[in-house]
Amino acid sequence: MNKHDFPKIHFYDQDFVDIYNKTWNWLSDYWINAATEDISSDGLFIFPVDGKYILDQSESIFSSFFLVYSNRNYPANKNIDYFYARQEPNGAIRWKYDAATNRPLLDESNPEGIGLPLFAWAEYNLYHKGANKRRIKDVMPVLRKYMEWIESTFKRQNGLYAVPHTSSTMFNSPRGGTYYPIDFNSCMAINAAHMSALGDILNDKDLSFQYRKLYFSLKTRINSLMWDADTCFYHDLDENEQKLPHKTIAGFWPLLAELPNADRAEELIAHLNNPKTFGSDHPFPTLSMDHEAFSENGEGFCGSVFPTFDFMVIKGLEKYQHYDFARECAIRHLYYILEGLSPVDSSKKGELYEAYLPTKEGPAVLSGCPDFPRKRFLHFLGLSTIALMIENVIGLSISLPRKTVDWVIPNLEIMGIEKLSLKRNLITILSNKSSRGWEIQMESEKLYYFTINILNQKKKTLPIPSGKCSMLIDKL
Repeated sequence: MNKHDFPKIHFYDQDFVDIYNKTWNWLSDYWINAATEDISSDGLFIFPVDGKYILDQSESIFSSFFLVYSNRNYPANKNIDYFYARQEPNGAIRWKYDAATNRPLLDESNPEGIGLPLFAWAEYNLYHKGANKRRIKDVMPVLRKYMEWIESTFKRQNGLYAVPHTSSTMFNSPRGGTYYPIDFNSCMAINAAHMSALGDILNDKDLSFQYRKLYFSLKTRINSLMWDADTCFYHDLDENEQKLPHKTIAGFWPLLAELPNADRAEELIAHLNNPKTFGSDHPFPTLSMDHEAFSENGEGFCGSVFPTFDFMVIKGLEKYQHYDFARECAIRHLYYILEGLSPVDSSKKGELYEAYLPTKEGPAVLSGCPDFPRKRFLHFLGLSTIALMIENVIGLSISLPRKTVDWVIPNLEIMGIEKLSLKRNLITILSNKSSRGWEIQMESEKLYYFTINILNQKKKTLPIPSGKCSMLIDKL
């Protein structure tokens, strides 16, 4: 596959561009036909472990958020559709499957195989990057049946959901006693909100109202039962609805769900700058630094930094208009990833890792587990090197059905994107300094609407015609 088929990014730090390009180039090694064990573009996006081909629900959902930028070289929905095809008559979709046998993988820690319910969030993003309304209509019966299974199996009388906290992938997080996990319940709110939004797209008012009602019901219960005014944090609950003392990265899922009001959101976000809790050098540790189990070595989910959770927190910051802080965190996170790829110590071999140290450079560790962290685990790393790169470092937000491109430019630098495919429309947007001053150069095959926000001082929406055009920032 020719790397030039992928959208090309421009940024003043060439290292960021290089790691973006390398991620696309490496991806082809992980599209595998599990039946034949051959690398195949018709296969599934799989990370082989000890010769096993396992599909994980969280990995498949999260990876779709960067695969949408592949200019259709890689289908972002392929793995997700695999899970839909495995749905059982009662609506169940399990968290892991053996791709060679198509059998669900269950264990004692999670006997029902429940994963974080985020399919509707992924579908909403797929719609805005592909404008395929027919797909929403086709998958909606699956999504509704899945939600009904979760309701009937895990919902308790208080309106919250009781599931194993390991369903979030945080296998060794010190969350003992957790009966009502804050992350799962927040993800149910996220999914309900997006189910309602998908109902709006289908112009199905009953569907939209049903899930909007569920969202606000969850919002009320989570805010009343799981928020602690003393710690300014969202906590897991035990079986008696008592808040447990630990603070983990799971407590930031409510930001993405837009659950806290403005004041609570500011108090929660303050933890991300607090050097005693989550304000580590490499944002963000998976366990609060004032917890007795926190380790500077990471020790799995006792402090390691994972791209998935950084992506979640950064997208949550966006919900509350903290764009500058979100970008700063994305850049800091990427610099630590770059350091791991090209370490200062030349005696060490560089690589991309699944998890990183929270207070210094290098990969995290997990005692007794030499395979942790996985190297070149692109299902999660692509969120940082591709999705955060386009959406937060460069600052582009794209909606194909709305025909809109929003560009938040926090500082005037040479940057942009070239030949990004919006369905059958290739667009290019670049900022450059010319003899006339800073200008935005654009090229498109079809009309779209471009909103530019410069330094939070200038904001303007303009219709961009087909062909080439440019605008001088000073003239805006």
